[in-house]
Amino acid sequence: MEHNAVKPLRALTWNDASTSDWALVQSCAAGDEQACTRLVADHQRMVYQLALHLLGDTQEALDLSQEVFLRVFRTLPQFRGHSSLKTWIYRIVINQASNRQRWWRRRHRSQQVPLDVHVETNGDLPDTRGTAAPDRALGQQETATVVWRALDQLPFDQRAVIVLREIDEMSYDEIADSLGVAVGTVKSRLARAREQLRIALADMRAAGRAA
Repeated sequence: MEHNAVKPLRALTWNDASTSDWALVQSCAAGDEQACTRLVADHQRMVYQLALHLLGDTQEALDLSQEVFLRVFRTLPQFRGHSSLKTWIYRIVINQASNRQRWWRRRHRSQQVPLDVHVETNGDLPDTRGTAAPDRALGQQETATVVWRALDQLPFDQRAVIVLREIDEMSYDEIADSLGVAVGTVKSRLARAREQLRIALADMRAAGRAA
């Protein structure tokens, strides 16, 4: 059984955050516009890509990215260095994406998302780089489409942990910090997510063969 206990924060120490993180946070908090611009430039691609992987929609990812940076600057004084600045921002992205999904459900929005656009942008979940032949590249894109559709069927917490581990290649500790849970919770969610993803992929492939 999964225990959703929030991971306890360790004693405050700036040794856990890089010196550059600390200097950037201090400058932004002091109103340094150049520092704020740098913070956005350093993290905007990461924020957008994570939002896109979690929501599966380019426009929603763009909107969420703007919301995330507004929240980052509003809450920057709360950053205490228990994790890296990147991991702290990851947590904000995940929380905002989760809130947005709940907003969709309350308004009965369809869970279907424009995955063709997503795959066009992120079709390299199976590696499509290099000099693959056209027929192989097409097969990889079709595989990516199936994978993204299967991911879209997962509960948000499972989709988030799969994205952070398998796509962003974060460590268990980094994922735990980003989600605000214990490492054991991360591992149990990941095990369930992989199993659910395997089942979803098998069902979709079976349906494809039957069509």
